[in-house]
Formats: sequence, C-alpha cells, structure tokens
Amino acid sequence: MAVMLQVNFEYTNMSPELHAANGAAERAAPFLSVQGLLWKIWLNTGGGPKVGGLYCFASRADAEAYLAGPIVARIKSTPTITNLTTQIYAITEGPSQVTHAPVPFLAVAAE
Repeated sequence: MAVMLQVNFEYTNMSPELHAANGAAERAAPFLSVQGLLWKIWLNTGGGPKVGGLYCFASRADAEAYLAGPIVARIKSTPTITNLTTQIYAITEGPSQVTHAPVPFLAVAAE
C-alpha cells in the first residue's frame, strides 16, 4: 500500500544562489532511481530557508529504506542544514479519492 513521506529542513544560510540551485531541474535526477518512489513534490518557502518534499512511495518499507539511505544521510551530514523532520503517513483513501489525490491505486479504485 502506498504511503506519503514528508521531509522538511532549513538552511542556516539561504543565499539567492542556493535558492536558485535548489530549484534546478537537474537536482531531481538522483530521485529517479530511488526504489519504490512513485513521485515527489518539491517544496520551498519562496526564497526562505525552509524547504521540503512530499514523497509518494509504493510501500512503507520503501519509504523507510529511503530514510536510511544515502540522500537523507547527505542531508543529515550537511552542516548548513538544520531542523530535519520526517514523517511517514498512511493515505486515507476515501477523502483522498474524492479530492483527486495523484496516488495510482486511488485512480484504479475510482474507475
């Protein structure tokens, strides 16, 4: 069953250059090979230091493996990143289906 992972963190020094680099499309390439990742939405606070992501994983095990993997390890080891928070959520199917959530198994259930 698919799950959602929410990841948030802050940069201690968010320069305009760093903000622009975070928005570059090529930053997404490493996520194409993450096991079980169905999609990711990239979040930022409009130039502020807070950034994050919403991830849809095929399973809780895939989300947990991502959290234990190299991308999150790199975030944790970067001295200019603080306040890392992560949370795995189950998807509440009924209301999510009504509001057209982009979760593959919900689309199948709706047909």
